[in-house]
Amino acid sequence: MKRLVVTGTRGIPDIMGGVETHCEELYPRIAAKGVDTTVVRRRSYVHDALTEWKGVKLVDVDTPKKKSFEAIIHTFRAINRAKKMKADILHIHAIGPALLVPYAKMLGVKVVFTHHGPDYDRDKWGRAAKLILKLGERMGCMFADEVIVISNVIKDLIARKYGRENHVHLIYNGVPEPDVCDFPEYFEELGIEKGKYVLGMCRFVPEKNLHHLVEACARIDMQDCKLVLAGDADFEDDYSLGLKEMARKNGVVLTGFVKGRKLHSLLTNARCYCLPSSHEGLPIALLEAMSYGLPVVVSDIPANVEVGLPVGDYYHCGDVDELKDKLQEKIKQPFECVNYDMSKYDWDKIAVRVSEVYELMH
Repeated sequence: MKRLVVTGTRGIPDIMGGVETHCEELYPRIAAKGVDTTVVRRRSYVHDALTEWKGVKLVDVDTPKKKSFEAIIHTFRAINRAKKMKADILHIHAIGPALLVPYAKMLGVKVVFTHHGPDYDRDKWGRAAKLILKLGERMGCMFADEVIVISNVIKDLIARKYGRENHVHLIYNGVPEPDVCDFPEYFEELGIEKGKYVLGMCRFVPEKNLHHLVEACARIDMQDCKLVLAGDADFEDDYSLGLKEMARKNGVVLTGFVKGRKLHSLLTNARCYCLPSSHEGLPIALLEAMSYGLPVVVSDIPANVEVGLPVGDYYHCGDVDELKDKLQEKIKQPFECVNYDMSKYDWDKIAVRVSEVYELMH
């Protein structure tokens, strides 16, 4: 049985973030295939005392909760832990942690690197951080034994920038089966009604452009609908505080970070879903909304376009006027459940594909 150690995530289960959701779905399925799987978590994000979850072993390491260097310190400690555990494979997620792929290789550990998107494009990073993230991407793409990319956009990017075309595997993000449900008490608490709200669901960071969504909704006839923003910031900063203030002034419903039944009921009953972001790898939140058959309005960035929605569901990223018009259209029309083809995003198939990548590493 192979021994697999996973890092590059804050941890699982129920920890906010796209990579976190990815790992939460993927690794119980990998463990179920008989792979000895350990996820190394950042203690500062963990709210439980679990040492195992759904067959996945959990190891917590101390990491300073500092935006600029927590990922790198955590990865360094996780690599040392993997070496101590005699891991056969270390799976590193995201380009920041990938900076230490050469260090892992130096210790004689075989490395799989999943590129979740060019994080240096995110608005929250300053110049120094962007340079380090670019270097992380380079280290991961140049030195990992196998590279997994979650979209064609990223596959083309690393072929163009680093000439990496061999041992690269396109394996999409997935989405679980929708859990269609109602939660009347929760809706009462939020002051919303079924079918009468637009849902925005993501982290409160600048590149998600949630301020554009608030602005657009403030300028249209919402016809008894409200705007609901589900999510929060990892680190309260000027942007997240400003967004919350703007939201309150415009009567927006803020739920905070939600999972489980609360989230499923919000996805079940929304009028439509909107993702106005300027940067994504392959957005799990959008795939989740699609799995519930929600009409969507999304920015026309490459990662969103790759999902292959009808042209009318896209608007030019940053164009608040166009976003306003698209949302007005969706609200005016009677709600109609959309039947998207979600077959590419099946976690069971994705787990098989990732296991096949591990098998290549004898």
